[in-house]
Amino acid sequence: MAACVLLMLLAVLRLTSAEDFHGDNISFIKPHKDPDGNIQVAFHHQQNGRNNCVHSSPFTCEECKSFVHSIVMQTDQDNTGQGRWCQSGRFTQANVLLNVSHISLSNKGCCWATNNDMKTNWTAYAHMDLRTRSDTETLNNCPVTTTVSSLRVHQNCFSNMHLLAYDPDGDHVKCHWPADAAVHKNITLNENTCTLEKTGHVSEGVYVFEIMLQDFPTKRISLSNGNGTSKYWETSDENASPLCKLKLQFLLKILPSLPICELGHVQPNFLDPTPKHGDVLHATVGDELVLHTKAQAHRATINGFQVSGPHNMNKEFADGEHGKADLTLTWTPQHSDVYRVVPVCFTAETNESQSEMRCVVVMVSKPASFHDGVNEGMFESSFTLTGPTVVTCAGNRMMVAIKRSTLPDVDVNSLSLNDPSCLVTYNATHIIGSMLFSNCGTTIEDEEKYIFFRNQIQTLRDPLKVVFRRKTVKIGFSCQFPKTATISSSYDIQKSDYIFSHSRLDTFSYLFDVYTDGSFTNKVQPSAFPVQVDFLQNIYLSLKAESGLANVRLFLDSCKATPDDNPDNDDFYDLVKEGCVKDPSLRVETVDRLSFHLEFQAFRFDGDNDQVYITCTILMCDVNDLLSRCAMGCLNEEFRRRRRAVGMQTSMQSMTQGPFQFVSEALPSGAVHHNNAEMMREDAEMMQADVRENADMDDVYVMKKSDAPKPVSGETKLSRVRMEMKKMLSTNISTMVFGGACSLSVVVSAVAIAYHARKSKGKDQKPLLAS
Repeated sequence: MAACVLLMLLAVLRLTSAEDFHGDNISFIKPHKDPDGNIQVAFHHQQNGRNNCVHSSPFTCEECKSFVHSIVMQTDQDNTGQGRWCQSGRFTQANVLLNVSHISLSNKGCCWATNNDMKTNWTAYAHMDLRTRSDTETLNNCPVTTTVSSLRVHQNCFSNMHLLAYDPDGDHVKCHWPADAAVHKNITLNENTCTLEKTGHVSEGVYVFEIMLQDFPTKRISLSNGNGTSKYWETSDENASPLCKLKLQFLLKILPSLPICELGHVQPNFLDPTPKHGDVLHATVGDELVLHTKAQAHRATINGFQVSGPHNMNKEFADGEHGKADLTLTWTPQHSDVYRVVPVCFTAETNESQSEMRCVVVMVSKPASFHDGVNEGMFESSFTLTGPTVVTCAGNRMMVAIKRSTLPDVDVNSLSLNDPSCLVTYNATHIIGSMLFSNCGTTIEDEEKYIFFRNQIQTLRDPLKVVFRRKTVKIGFSCQFPKTATISSSYDIQKSDYIFSHSRLDTFSYLFDVYTDGSFTNKVQPSAFPVQVDFLQNIYLSLKAESGLANVRLFLDSCKATPDDNPDNDDFYDLVKEGCVKDPSLRVETVDRLSFHLEFQAFRFDGDNDQVYITCTILMCDVNDLLSRCAMGCLNEEFRRRRRAVGMQTSMQSMTQGPFQFVSEALPSGAVHHNNAEMMREDAEMMQADVRENADMDDVYVMKKSDAPKPVSGETKLSRVRMEMKKMLSTNISTMVFGGACSLSVVVSAVAIAYHARKSKGKDQKPLLAS
């Protein structure tokens, strides 16, 4: 009997703990891709509950090789002792299978807390594209969102509820109901603002909400796989799939009506310096982030705050006079948090009511050491300020740090960047502003020799205030990048990494590599040079620029072949000239805005030269500049007369790759017969026909194929004829000596002269023989 009672009690306890689910969400950290193509995806999973918040079932993933989980850590709980709500968090790192294009995570369980929708089982879901974006040259960032564990609103005071939906890449985030979501009468979802809107009467009780967040780029981009393939994502395509999908799940309790819905009466009202909903804060690894909130309720007592944030964020609550209460949140990001985008939501709580939910985003940057003057090894700025300060300019972002002692009597909680939603952060010694070149109101200016990225730290203005009792701040700072690049050091022609240094301000890295086949996955190592090739064998080259600057593109102006490593050799052959493809066998593929693939058939120069070097000239341009060299593309004669590049671009840079050495022995001149010459002439005619046939076809590359190239050589047609005459005269003498027939030698000489004249004409048209 006692055993039966025990079993019944255990069943009741199991059922009670099972009905604790209040919702959950996932926040991805920017995926990491190593040089071998392996991708690591990390994410934080937050789960809301009632009594039991230390258990969390793991996710499943078909594209993952393995998972590494942290322990489940409670991040927040009800401080009244009633166990009404709690939240836990777990960090997970997934190792993804090679060359997969996406990752899908799912989780399910039972049971939702008792609700009006009669929902029991729940399912969590997340999907992320793992292809490289052409606009950022990195993997996609997913939107971030979260909610506090327990959301409450009074029946007559509910008009709308703003949910957090922030995308680090600046993509447009849309929200919609999943197919299996509960349908709520008189509650709609604004897809573009991710806002719940009340449209009519809603009964009291608890309701389940499941919302899918999706991100869509705001412009046309290409997505590249690890295997070298790419696909365009079109904004005009209404059926285009989102790059990420996240399911946000939470409960909303509708409370009885209040006599007065005025904020600050019974419902707590947030006061300054509480951040606004959607504000973007910046934190640095190792430095303490401080976030202040204040709320007031004249007819109720604020007994605490709910917070959804990282597990090691500390809360300090202070109860004040006149119904006011303060909350100070402090958090010190660790090295594992670098580049993390952290959602933080909070509400002020009373026994009767709850404030609105406000959410902010914290962007975590790498640590930097601050001292007087500019950091060694960092990039100098045109910004100057009396007193110690530092401006750090990186590839795609900048950060300013100002000693607090230089700004006395300044309210650091009222400082922002150009965009008022981007607040500055601070520690005991410095005020810190950190931003990308593409956000927080950063502007770009093009001057004669430099590109400037500018922002400023300013005092937030309250439109309701007409007087101020604190000093206002307006401090401008910028990063400058010269438009002209110079080669920083000499290089070996067998190496593939070419560094072009922009003084001490920025560095573009250009890669010029040889690959073994058309998949462009296996590079030819420097030890394998000279590369052994044969006639008609395809050669595969890759040109790539590495730069953190946003909105720049690589342009291939020219590529030419020479028999030695001197690009100015008089004997050369144009593969690409002034943006136009000249060689009929050449195929140029634009992989993305910073890289090209080149494929062409091997050839050799006439004479004793058995090696070929390839020299390509490239430059970088602003993608939005219609006057740049990149925007002009292939320069034919008419275009050159009409227009000249005057836009935002770097200077031309040349890179040499090779040598390519032929392993096949050349045929002796006496072995070339009339039939072979006829076959070569027919092949040439067929090749020219193919070129004409393909001339109307669209090419992936921005340049157009021109007619067959006109070769350039230091040897004139006359000298070649004389040389051939000399060879034939020598052949005639030998023939007369051994044959003894003068008349026959005259006939043979005439035929030979005619043949070699035709051959000389063919050589003049094409000095590089492709078998």
